[in-house]
Amino acid sequence: MPTIAENLELVKARIAQAAAKSKRSADDIELVAVTKTHSAERVGEAIDAGHLCFGESKVQEARAKIPLLPSNLRWHFIGHLQRNKVRQALPLFELIHSVDSLELAQAIDRIAHDDGLHPRVLLEVNLAGEASKFGFQPDKLRQEMESLLALPRLSIEGLMCIAPLGPEAETSRRYFVTLRELRNSFENEFELKLPHLSMGMTNDYTVAIEEGATLIRVGTAIFGERSKKQKSKATDEHGFSQISGS
Repeated sequence: MPTIAENLELVKARIAQAAAKSKRSADDIELVAVTKTHSAERVGEAIDAGHLCFGESKVQEARAKIPLLPSNLRWHFIGHLQRNKVRQALPLFELIHSVDSLELAQAIDRIAHDDGLHPRVLLEVNLAGEASKFGFQPDKLRQEMESLLALPRLSIEGLMCIAPLGPEAETSRRYFVTLRELRNSFENEFELKLPHLSMGMTNDYTVAIEEGATLIRVGTAIFGERSKKQKSKATDEHGFSQISGS
């Protein structure tokens, strides 16, 4: 069985290949190694291999795990963020990928003001209209963008999506194209820069890179399959919609 270091090397080689295919620099793509359900010891193996950027999808798990690991790591939050967990989450993460409603954005802004913080966030878009997933509908996001941009504490840096699970990576392409085009239209319409597109997981990250991803969320290809018990626990607690990096 390959080691975590070997898996990381393979993933990074595939990132470089996908970047070259699309005439991009691999340096413009951030690999967020998703550590949900994996122990601090296994994360340590990735750190030993030189990786420093990790993603968690549950605040409670992150609060237990992050203090056990070196302080120079960079943590991204990629799961559904409940409003009652915002105050706990903000000090832990340098970037929140999954702001999925105006109400959540307003809660983050209010708490950030109270705590003297300036959170960096991405806006999650539910492109397929799946009832099982969180995120703005594209038209709703356009309607609420001015209200989102008016929140003084938030630095909105881009968009995120989770493509519907398909039989092959290629089925995700149209969703990645749509997210990129939506980002481009928002930049023009609202005269702003949204430099980041968070899209692509273990099954489709190379296609996401070809379509402009700047952040990819990869867990299984690095840390291996979660056990059946872990998968069942994640589904029972959060449902498929909250598995936003794999």
